Amino acid sequence: MTTAWNKRRASLVACALVFALACGVAVPVPALADVRKADVVYGQTVDARGLSVAQCPNIDAEYALVMDADGTVYFERNATSPTQIASITKVMTAIVALDAVASGAVSLDSTVTVSAAAAAVGESSAGLQEGDAMPLEVALKALLVPSGNDAAVAIAETVGGSEDAFVAAMNAKAAELGCTDTVFENPHGLDDGEFAGDQHSCAADVAKMARYAMRNETFRAIVGGGDTGIVVDRADGTRATIELESTDELMDYYDKAIGIKTGFTALAGPSFAGAASNGEKELYAIVIHSTSETQRFNDAETLFEWVYEHERDYPLANSTQTASMTVGGQTSEVPVVAEVPHADWIDKTVKATLSDPEASVRIFDLNGNVSQSLEFDEVRGDVHAGDKVGTITFKQRNATVATLDLVACEDVAAPDVFQGIGIWWDRLFRGLSGQPQTASAVTLNETPLVVDKTAVVG
Repeated sequence: MTTAWNKRRASLVACALVFALACGVAVPVPALADVRKADVVYGQTVDARGLSVAQCPNIDAEYALVMDADGTVYFERNATSPTQIASITKVMTAIVALDAVASGAVSLDSTVTVSAAAAAVGESSAGLQEGDAMPLEVALKALLVPSGNDAAVAIAETVGGSEDAFVAAMNAKAAELGCTDTVFENPHGLDDGEFAGDQHSCAADVAKMARYAMRNETFRAIVGGGDTGIVVDRADGTRATIELESTDELMDYYDKAIGIKTGFTALAGPSFAGAASNGEKELYAIVIHSTSETQRFNDAETLFEWVYEHERDYPLANSTQTASMTVGGQTSEVPVVAEVPHADWIDKTVKATLSDPEASVRIFDLNGNVSQSLEFDEVRGDVHAGDKVGTITFKQRNATVATLDLVACEDVAAPDVFQGIGIWWDRLFRGLSGQPQTASAVTLNETPLVVDKTAVVG
């Protein structure tokens, strides 16, 4: 489903409304949901997972991705397809400058002076003038808050020695971060006229840049700080205060938003690399070529909330049978997840629970149901509550999400001498007749279903 089709569909809806109004007929307006079978959810297409429209994020962006700080990717749309990224380029500009600070090549107090070329670059601007001087940290604010192209060139010339050398460093850093389809030709992101060329990236690569940049506390503070003011030293010896207005409107109304960078050119369309945190998980949403400057923020918020809404705590112990377990003088009621054969007995088992009966794991519910596998130790001798008797492993889509010890939740004594003799004879006759030598293991724990394909996202 292409952007052209979206526009054509919107036109058809508008025509239908005009006709209905002219005829005095009330008709329902269909929702312009853009959920595609080829969209990828946690590594598999929507079609392959059999997900309903209601379970998928409804966004307008032609290129999109959302990942967490650990690098887990939850959603992709054309994420590896090359596209212009406009001023999102400035994320890499900041990365290279801050890496230079980390290496000691420059400091945040190093002076950045605005050249004639920097002042004249045009388009989005921080209002800098030729000859303005400021610390690098101030220049980074002029770069990231109002998306200053003037600041981008000034930083590149100062940190790199020349704009060309700095752009080469940007491309080298992109390769280092594992960006597979990214080419930078300038430090600001303009892509037409004198700046037309092969500069491009993709949503997957931008996410890697955003994730890396947000590890730097200076970068985080700037992009998450909203509107601010800076002071620059002018060429005539005066000082000027410049008020910088943030282009990140998502922070104005979405309380989980923590910044990053907008972008817009005719080729890139309204775009945004955003970050959000709910206090437990940090996410990065990349939306490129959305349908409007407002919609790019709506798209990002939709992706954030979609991930947060589909994350849940999954209790690992799910058994209707319980037992009183006493360890170290403390008695508690615990779930019995298995009965483990005692190898010294023919007919006795040891009731077992999880080493942490209250354990749960955070899962993404659309990734599929949870399965379990149990391995039982050979249990012999006197067994005491709390002794390890096995291991239980939980998986989601064949990926291990938790592994815990199985521990006895009761005491079971080994046979005494006389009982042992009787068991020896019993086993001899059982062996001749092919009967079991020990009790059978019993799994009592269940793994409740996670995925409900009829569920509707709230």
